[in-house]
Amino acid sequence: MQIDDIARYMAHVGAQARAAATAMAAAPTAAKDSALRGLARRLRAGAAALQQANARDLDAARAAGLDGPLLDRLKLSPQALQTVAEGCEQLAAMPDPVGGISGVKRRPSGISVGQMRVPLGVFGMIYESRPNVTIEAASLAIKSGNACILRGGSEALQSNLALWHAVQAALAEAGLPPDAVQLVQTTDRAAVGRLIAMPEHVDVIIPRGGKGLIERISAEARVPVIKHLDGNCHVYVDAEVDLDQAVTVTDNAKTQKYSPCNAAESLLVHERQAAAFLPRIGAVFAAKGVEMRCDGRAAALLGGLPGVLRATEADWGTEYLAPIISIKVVDSLDEAIAHINRHGSHHTDAILTTHHPSAMRFLREVDSASVMVNASTRFADGFEYGLGAEIGISTDKFHARGPVGLEGLTSLKWVVLGQGEVRG
Repeated sequence: MQIDDIARYMAHVGAQARAAATAMAAAPTAAKDSALRGLARRLRAGAAALQQANARDLDAARAAGLDGPLLDRLKLSPQALQTVAEGCEQLAAMPDPVGGISGVKRRPSGISVGQMRVPLGVFGMIYESRPNVTIEAASLAIKSGNACILRGGSEALQSNLALWHAVQAALAEAGLPPDAVQLVQTTDRAAVGRLIAMPEHVDVIIPRGGKGLIERISAEARVPVIKHLDGNCHVYVDAEVDLDQAVTVTDNAKTQKYSPCNAAESLLVHERQAAAFLPRIGAVFAAKGVEMRCDGRAAALLGGLPGVLRATEADWGTEYLAPIISIKVVDSLDEAIAHINRHGSHHTDAILTTHHPSAMRFLREVDSASVMVNASTRFADGFEYGLGAEIGISTDKFHARGPVGLEGLTSLKWVVLGQGEVRG
């Protein structure tokens, strides 16, 4: 869509969103749930047409030279459609957080003081590739009583338009304002600049994409940003461990899918298990074509396997999003924790251990949004956490941290209940 006056267009979109947000904040739970169930039905019934729109984006992306991981993110597979449809239904079945009052305490003055959960208002979502994010963001906005303005990548425009039309139809059918979910219909980058600089219309910005995009948004935005820059996730194999389980979990964390931000990018192995564990996982990685960038001790134990290289200092802090992993042998749990806190991105890190005290120390001391014991980092996901869907992963420490679901899209306000009390 060609839009001549970006500033005027975005101001119009913002004003519509603000008006819709007022209606959504007061919307009954039944109407929101009806919209979500209707959207799930439309996604399933319209799967063929949605995939046709997605195919046009994929063809254009291939012609433009996009590589494998980016094409993978862009693809709207039948499984992806089924997952987002299930996410809508899961959200519809969840309790509505809006309007709930908690922590009510009676004060000596006679008043009762508590907190009510309320929508944020309008959030702007800026994302690349993955068209399933359109549905995840829209469904979370609906259930949490917010309005949202979505700006997907130009490479997914046809897919996003088709999905957005399904969302608007579901909202209208449920008696809710279709403008509660809006898609920026221009690929002009100036629209992003306007979206992140409209505090009168937008309450928070959520960027989801590459590090460059998120750094730009964070630097230029005039409204608060919920973000994570990258996902340098670690798996640490402890001194006491079930080796068979460790091989299975490490393999899954790295190779189940290479492109997500919760895929493992670095492997740390305690020196007591290195000789037993590294040749086994190394053989698995080599068979799958995973390049292993190793410190000296790891390289010595993996010698002779294809794909073994010496790591540089930069490798410890790199998010590859590719079949590459950095591997280091450490002398202790202390060294592993220090390495993760120094080089990690505070996204998701896992310990594989049979020693409970080590597990508890790891959970307490690793400074990340998700910390795991004996589980694949690939579980760091709103759907897997039971949130229904996620708007993204936050590595910030204020407002929301980790997968951002319904509660992350709401805030708390103080409420006071009285019976005519006055302050003396």
